[in-house]
Parts: sequence; C-alpha cells; structure tokens
Amino acid sequence: MSGGANDRRINGSCHCGNIRFTLDWPNAPHVIPIRACSCTLCRKHNAAWTSSPMGSFSIKVDDESKLTYYRFGTQTADFYTCKNCGVIPIVTSDIEGALYAVVNAYTFNDVDPSEMAVATTDFEGEDTDTRLGRRQKNWTPEA
Repeated sequence: MSGGANDRRINGSCHCGNIRFTLDWPNAPHVIPIRACSCTLCRKHNAAWTSSPMGSFSIKVDDESKLTYYRFGTQTADFYTCKNCGVIPIVTSDIEGALYAVVNAYTFNDVDPSEMAVATTDFEGEDTDTRLGRRQKNWTPEA
C-alpha cells in the first residue's frame, strides 16, 4: 500500500482460522460498501461481499486438506470453504490469467459492523462474459 492516511488493511478468516485473508484497501471509505448477494448460496451462508478494485488481497491456508473449493452456476468462481468450520471467507475468479477476489465482510477480524453499509444485489440472469467483466472491474486483484 502507498501508506496514505485513509489506507486500510483488513484481516479476515474462517471461524477456525484455517483460511485467512488480507485485503489492502488504498484510500478506503469511512463506511465499507457491502454487497449482500441474493443467490441461494450466499443467503444460506449469510455471506456479504466487498472488494477494492484499486487494492490487493492475499490468502493463507494453514491446512490445505481442510480446504475445498465450491463452484456452481457459471462455474467461474471458487468459493473457499473450510471443511473444519464450514465458513466461506473469500471467493476468487481467474480472469485472463489474473486472480480477482471478493471477501466475506462477515468474516472480518478487525472491523466494527457499524463501519459497514449493506445493500442487496442481484446478478440473476447475467451472462458469463458480463459477469467476468464485472468481476474484473469491481473485484480486488491479487497482490
């Protein structure tokens, strides 16, 4: 990160800590915009997502044997699911050889919920090319 006054590093993890992520967000807003996807998977997991297209992310997994990747729908995103605790802290999508991610705001370790503004989103009916283009524009690139 550039080290600006509004730069922010957010750490998150699954419940047991096996899957951890860091989101570096330059010039972070005071209130973090959170997208509550209305698909059945996100609703059943009570997951809500955020990203910083100008930022970067990194993932650490302690025990790969306790990690599974779940794909559904267009088969273009990997939902990192912990086999130990069942939590999905991060989703990645490989687009043109580059990895992009959204992180589950409800898995943040160091953000007060009052700093988040949640809005419902609906991507139903979005074709694959449109979906990948949206992700490439709005999701966070890998560090």
